[in-house]
Amino acid sequence: MNETTPHIPVLLEQVLACFEAMPPEGTFVDCTLGYGGHSEAILKKFAGIRLIGIDQDPEAIAFSTKRLAPFGERFEAKRGRFSDLLPEILRQRDDICGILADFGVSSLQLDKKERGFSFLSETLDMRMNPEAALSARDVVNGYSQAELERIFKEYAEERHYKKAARAVVEARGRKPIESGRELSQILGRVLPKRGRTNPATALFQAIRIEVNDELGEITRLLDTLEAHPPVNAVVGLITFHSLEDRLVKQRFKRWSTSCICPPEVMRCTCGNNHALGKPLGKKPRIADAEELKHNPRSRSAKLRCFRFGE
Repeated sequence: MNETTPHIPVLLEQVLACFEAMPPEGTFVDCTLGYGGHSEAILKKFAGIRLIGIDQDPEAIAFSTKRLAPFGERFEAKRGRFSDLLPEILRQRDDICGILADFGVSSLQLDKKERGFSFLSETLDMRMNPEAALSARDVVNGYSQAELERIFKEYAEERHYKKAARAVVEARGRKPIESGRELSQILGRVLPKRGRTNPATALFQAIRIEVNDELGEITRLLDTLEAHPPVNAVVGLITFHSLEDRLVKQRFKRWSTSCICPPEVMRCTCGNNHALGKPLGKKPRIADAEELKHNPRSRSAKLRCFRFGE
């Protein structure tokens, strides 16, 4: 992975196909700009749009601003959480044509050991925004055993969540846990082997979800779109976790439901006109064999697309 291409954008062809259904002109919002791979492809393919890219990582903003500079005024970067910035963008603009969010962690964030995301990291950080208050070190060394059990059970859906939480508490009782490598070894000793996959994989992801309030961010994004549905716009959301996908799937189902009468009502009295739009496809779009070969991290990615009505 070189300096010019630090991250392979996941499901790129599927994303471009998803947004073929959006209006040909208007403002596109990439809620998770990252290193600009999706945004660059979208700006190239859809000549009639201008794009606003949002990210809370200053390193990503700096890289993408440079990468997308050739597009001139068609591109604008905004630093912050999309849950904070998107509501204002939707209120200010009536020409939103597309919205994309990729809820994964970039390859660069995972591979840079100093960011503290990986099993080999010499630190414990996992903050997408390096200036955020809560880090993985705070969670691992400061949360009670009951709080760790909650995270491991709810976010990792780990059967051995009690054993894992107890192992962390016992280890930090001897000395603080300072690195991803150390945490991986502690968890690896009490969790069953799972083929070639590190047994701590889901628990690391659970800690990252807690540190960055990732499920809360997704819920706030969905709430914003429900409160301010952009007319005729297409929304594409990429998830990497069953809990994330469930949130998106259930909300898309609600948005496409026209009758909201209680099930026990014999006859519709609500007007049968409450659908906000319709999903583009019944099933999520996933990586094909070629992408899986070149980018194994795409194996758990799911893209769901929705088009709002008038």
